[in-house]
Amino acid sequence: MAVDTEALAHSTPPGPRGSRLLGSALDLKRDVLGTFHRAMLEYGDVVRFVAGPPGKLRAQFVAFFHPDGVQHVLAGASDVYLKGDPVYQEIKATLGDGLLTSEGERWRRQKRLIQPLFTHRRVASYVPMMAEEAAATVTRWRDAAGRGEPVDLGDEMAAVTLKVVGRALFGRDVGDAVPVIRKTVPFLSERAVQRGLSPLPIPRTWPTPANRRAESYQAALYRVVDEIVAERRTAPTTEDDMLGLLLGARDPEGGGGLDDDEVRDQVLIFLLAGHETTATSLTFTLHLLGLHPEIQERVFQEAKDVLGDRQPTLEDVPALAYTTMSIKEAMRLYPAAYAMGRLAMKDDSFNGYEIPAGTGAVASPWATHRHPRFWDEPERFNPERFTPERERARPRYAYFPFGGGPRACIGSYFSMLEAAIVTAMLVKDFRVVTPPGPVKLFTGITLRPGQPMPCYLEPR
Repeated sequence: MAVDTEALAHSTPPGPRGSRLLGSALDLKRDVLGTFHRAMLEYGDVVRFVAGPPGKLRAQFVAFFHPDGVQHVLAGASDVYLKGDPVYQEIKATLGDGLLTSEGERWRRQKRLIQPLFTHRRVASYVPMMAEEAAATVTRWRDAAGRGEPVDLGDEMAAVTLKVVGRALFGRDVGDAVPVIRKTVPFLSERAVQRGLSPLPIPRTWPTPANRRAESYQAALYRVVDEIVAERRTAPTTEDDMLGLLLGARDPEGGGGLDDDEVRDQVLIFLLAGHETTATSLTFTLHLLGLHPEIQERVFQEAKDVLGDRQPTLEDVPALAYTTMSIKEAMRLYPAAYAMGRLAMKDDSFNGYEIPAGTGAVASPWATHRHPRFWDEPERFNPERFTPERERARPRYAYFPFGGGPRACIGSYFSMLEAAIVTAMLVKDFRVVTPPGPVKLFTGITLRPGQPMPCYLEPR
């Protein structure tokens, strides 16, 4: 690919020209992960992309791959770079205006109302429930192992994380909602990203088959959550779950609580972020452990030494240090939030390059987590990268699976606790064996396996 020398002359970042007609639009649609990675290696730490036909429909965005650039966009200049880019607009149209997509005073009010739900003390109260759901998975896996059947890691981890987030949100098993969520979310997720990347998306009001399907799926998803919220409004309980806390939350700076639509928007975001992202982390942690038996053996020995024959408690999690290192390394290689988009709301500059107002900005954990300046042999699975000493030696934003700055993921502690507990309990009871070979990936709102992820289980 040729460098755009005309752009360079005007202090704009270098980048691929792509095709004359659509720029890099097709490359991004076909393989957004590989396109970002290749661009980083070929053009450097700040790369300009153009997408769409020449003229008013041609969009441009700048990808920041160096940790300093990531920090600038997500933290240092977070008042300049807001979530107004087309992908987030599509997510908002699909899942509502919750904490993930809202901006300005609406976001600040939501964060004030929701932050108390995610204090370490509050999240710690869910540890026994996380352990119970992990134990239920162990029981289910014993049956599969007894029959000599493989299990699908993607399906299994999505099931356990959806159970966990359902119980955390609603205080009970939401079995009736699970089939609807599992059916609708992947399609709506992929569609939101594809429309966000399209230079000319088909209007939502046109009665195309895809639009009709999306409208039906969105209505089904909203209906499931609305029914649970309405039931709780009319018959309050003493359950100390997130839904009850959301319904009772009051803005400490005035303005009352959340209405039913706002509650639904938050619940939908929690359901998506609370199960898909952690499911991806768990799926690839176990997949990679299955490919590296010597690393898996260390996780097993640690879990056996720390837990013995009992379920984990909150106090056990810090002692699961190598387990946590393995999870972090899996999240480096397969970050669920593989790209984070923003929109420059006013003119900015970085590293000598001009970033005009209206330019999209992207930080990509997928690419930055493979930056050769900060990660030796970046494609190799090596939990030792995450010893405390090596973590302290790296720039803060060389690794950012949960984002950063004021919009960092509010559920990161919840996710890491759950991942450590589930991983330790499963590896303690089973030797996981996964077949080698490339893995197809699905890039919707979050990164997920794009194919079955089989593994064989050997009871210990």
